[in-house]
Amino acid sequence: MIHECDALRDRIHVFADRTDAGFALARLLAGRFGPEAAVLAIPAGGMPVAIALSAELVLPIDVAVVSKVTLPWNSEVGYGAVAFDGTVELNRDLIELLGVDEATVQRGIDATRAKVRRRVASFASKLDRPRLWDTAILVDDGIASGFTMRTAVLALRKQGVPQIVAAVPTGSIRAVRDLEPHIDELFCANLRTGKSFAVADAYETWCDVPESDAIRLLADAAQRA
Repeated sequence: MIHECDALRDRIHVFADRTDAGFALARLLAGRFGPEAAVLAIPAGGMPVAIALSAELVLPIDVAVVSKVTLPWNSEVGYGAVAFDGTVELNRDLIELLGVDEATVQRGIDATRAKVRRRVASFASKLDRPRLWDTAILVDDGIASGFTMRTAVLALRKQGVPQIVAAVPTGSIRAVRDLEPHIDELFCANLRTGKSFAVADAYETWCDVPESDAIRLLADAAQRA
């Protein structure tokens, strides 16, 4: 089931920044989840959103590290993703379209797995421990393709998490609908139906979130808990 804010449908620049977006999401999720739930941020962009959401809902927060497997000649183009537990999801159609050979794909997976292991250690994630909650609320700053989120969902399914929810400030309706069958509920405050989509267009202020900033935000939230 998809939940959205009707008043925000197809609008741009609806959030001041990621923190403001987290507060908007909290209004959409208010009263739906109890203490059996936890907020899981997909870093780095999802961290400020998740921090605000967890604070407003008074829910614990952790991190679900997922990194894209990118082309060696263009780090902006991802043809797969690796999750915190080593789960790999590949876009075979895109791999074939781009003409990426299997040796290059495997090198990309290996490099991304090493990156994910480092990031899991940096964030001190608890997701390598037995399941701690009945509901996982996965949070990112937006869904453009849904590939990263879907990889995180697959990893959590392997852990036996009973209920998995996706919560994002903004999303492409096509990507959101593609993701819907893989999760139990999906919350997207600003759903957009246009032919072109960019996550950044939902925000008045937009910039990359350095990993060091995301680590600091998570540590600060842990101290306040």
